[in-house]
Amino acid sequence: MKWTGWTMKHLCFSKIISLLLFLSLSLYASLDDKSALFYYGKKISYPMVGIHDYIVVEPKNTNEYTHGFSIYKEKMYAHINLCQKDSSLEEEIHSISDKGFKNIYFDSDASTCEREKLKRKILYFHSKYPQFKIMINAKLVLSEEILGISYAVVIESTTDIKQKKIKKIREYGLDIIYLKYMATNNLEDMQEEIAEIKGNHMIPYISNNMLDIYGVSSKVGIKREILTLIDESKIDRMLLSAHQHGAVVFEYLGYIQKLHNIQNGLPDINKMQHYAGVVIWLSQNYEHPSKLVKWVLELQKRGIKVAFINNFGANISGLQLNQLGIEVFDGDNSDKKRVIQKDPMMAYEIEPSLSDESLFLKPKNAKPLLTYVDKNGLSSIPAAITSWGGYAMREAFMFELNDENIWIINPFKFFAEALRLKKLLVPDTTTENGNRLLFTHIDGDGIMNYVESNPELFSGDIILNEILKKYAIPHSVSVIGAEIAPNGLYPKLSKQLLKLAKSMYALNNVEPATHTFTHPFIWNKIVDGKLDEKYRLKPNGYNFSLYNELDGSLDYINRKLTPKRKATTVFWSGDCAPTEEILKYVYKHNVLNINGGYTVISNASPWLTNVAPLGLERGEYYQVYTGAQNENVYTNDWLGPFWGFKKVVQTFKLTNSPRRLKPIDIYYHLYSGSKIASLNALRYIFDWAIKEDVLPIFTSEYIPKVMDYFTLSMANEGDEWLFDGMVHLKTLRNEESKKEVDLRHSKSVLGTKTFEVHKYISLDNKSRHKVKLVDTSQDDISYLVSSNAQLLEYKKGIQNKSYLFDGYVNLKVGLHLSKDCTLETKPKFSKKVVLGGITTLFFNHKKVTINVLCR
Repeated sequence: MKWTGWTMKHLCFSKIISLLLFLSLSLYASLDDKSALFYYGKKISYPMVGIHDYIVVEPKNTNEYTHGFSIYKEKMYAHINLCQKDSSLEEEIHSISDKGFKNIYFDSDASTCEREKLKRKILYFHSKYPQFKIMINAKLVLSEEILGISYAVVIESTTDIKQKKIKKIREYGLDIIYLKYMATNNLEDMQEEIAEIKGNHMIPYISNNMLDIYGVSSKVGIKREILTLIDESKIDRMLLSAHQHGAVVFEYLGYIQKLHNIQNGLPDINKMQHYAGVVIWLSQNYEHPSKLVKWVLELQKRGIKVAFINNFGANISGLQLNQLGIEVFDGDNSDKKRVIQKDPMMAYEIEPSLSDESLFLKPKNAKPLLTYVDKNGLSSIPAAITSWGGYAMREAFMFELNDENIWIINPFKFFAEALRLKKLLVPDTTTENGNRLLFTHIDGDGIMNYVESNPELFSGDIILNEILKKYAIPHSVSVIGAEIAPNGLYPKLSKQLLKLAKSMYALNNVEPATHTFTHPFIWNKIVDGKLDEKYRLKPNGYNFSLYNELDGSLDYINRKLTPKRKATTVFWSGDCAPTEEILKYVYKHNVLNINGGYTVISNASPWLTNVAPLGLERGEYYQVYTGAQNENVYTNDWLGPFWGFKKVVQTFKLTNSPRRLKPIDIYYHLYSGSKIASLNALRYIFDWAIKEDVLPIFTSEYIPKVMDYFTLSMANEGDEWLFDGMVHLKTLRNEESKKEVDLRHSKSVLGTKTFEVHKYISLDNKSRHKVKLVDTSQDDISYLVSSNAQLLEYKKGIQNKSYLFDGYVNLKVGLHLSKDCTLETKPKFSKKVVLGGITTLFFNHKKVTINVLCR
């Protein structure tokens, strides 16, 4: 091999690239290998930990009310140090049991504890909590009694353990986890250690000695979280452009925005390794520019890419920008500028604006995305991909026109390239079994409004008889307690309104929900659990509390109004902006939540910025947003035109193509029944929606899918992908046009459906899935294409497949059948259509078994 002309710098760089390639191809060579993770820090990153078979955490640092904990707790082990007083140990064990832990990891400093006493403690614990799985540290007594009740043994690299002892552990068929403490930035040493540990038939885990970072095991979770620096000193995160406009882009790519308020200081650089990238999107200048640049340079050393958005986040001098490889100089600030170079990712929704900015930028060793020159021939590059990430300044980023924000740069391509984001099989919340999800939810406002065309009727009567009874899809209907209760605002109408609510909830296709008791208008005005009357409805003698507004309101509905489905969900009221404490309350009390977000994209305003993200994180809790806004927005705050809600169909179409960003969510208020025009608008919307290829569900079934999105975990090796934590979410989206799913070897895949250029992969009811991609299509295999019902059961044999579907409307299912396969259905289908290689079956039933029998 000829190395002439290469410098030592090039050789070192080549060695690093080769090592990284080796790590990606061989270090984590099999997704079937068992893996473990020990994390004793706070705020667990479930996308990083969920893929592992053993997850060991510090119980006092673990929030049991989060969705991630509920999903993964069956394989999470609470770390317990046995070297405690018996009384405090008993108390801690009671605590972790109450938290919901199912497993325990017994650890100790055996050198300072009496070993036989520790043995007695373990046996006592097992006798009292036999349902717990036990993992033990090899420093403890490994007697036959202890090994007989254990599931795994942990050997620390600091422990001297003889082969005889290891052999004894293996005789009991226990997994052995080898815990190695070392500097995790030493990649070469790490891969050697991993290979050696796996060669000794142990599960490796390498981390620092504090176990407060995400280390390395046989499998490594894909980094899906993107840290976004924001400034909340003046504006709440819900209203910041970084959240409103950035999160939806990351989510479509399969990533998760994690907001960090820079008022709390820059994040610890040593706790950053689990982020896929960093975005600096500050509305106010950070007061310590030198610290910010130093922090970015440290991230660069660790291989974490950074994107600056709209500005550089601080009054950074030319000298400081020079450290990032950007030369700064003064140019002409007149309007006599012209574009001389434009990357294809520019002019996404509108052409670049040539601002009056006189600060000109010239990055070194970068890919320019936009270049313009002034009248003197001086050029500036306001957007570029750099070695450390990339930047897009305001004239190359977003244009504001009549209070609307329009993307100049293609954000999907820019963020993917600047942050070097891995192209994922994307967990998709819009689709299931190949069909777009459809749900509808009603805020309870105005149930008692009189109907203009017939004052003897309430608006709720019209919705009941003209919508709920006539459109046989699922409807989620909430009520406001103060509007219907005897102790509410309308005691004389209460008897009629309660009867009306009961009639709604008696329908098979209606699920109940609460829109709170007094409809709080501004949630952050709740102080010490109380809310002033001027920020809510005012029933006489009412004592405001979160209990009365939320779980108490649900309890009232479930006891008094609903004979069938139970109410589990709050539809946020007013500004739809619950605080972290309020979100903690609903999660603690197992209350689902939805509302908020501002998806109003239309033909007149077809901008991506009019599409909201999936939801918003506060602390460790997520508020789930709606799929589209309600009729109040489309009717100018109910001032008219009252037919204006028809425009939501434009929203549904524009969030379906060219990218399916949202399910169909028909979201409105009960007062829409009070006017002929608004009722006709609803009919128009429902008539359109039910003709689409949809899978109707209740709102309470959509919310957990979004929650799954934020906590599911994935790993990848070549063309093989592993997913865990997909309890409710059942679809992956493949944007790789040259790859198809290997249906022979992807056992939990039901099938695929192509919509435009997007391929939707349907999954069975397991929470863990292994998906393999191949280069060629597989027309000789039978598979599911689409269904308008959820899968209840799936069986796959060597030759045959059996599907049990259970839905809310008469079943329509599409199958691709190979030549050697036939169908059996129970009950029998009413109609069969074969077109384009797809066999579509129509049934007059909602619950159907379909058997595909192949020779």
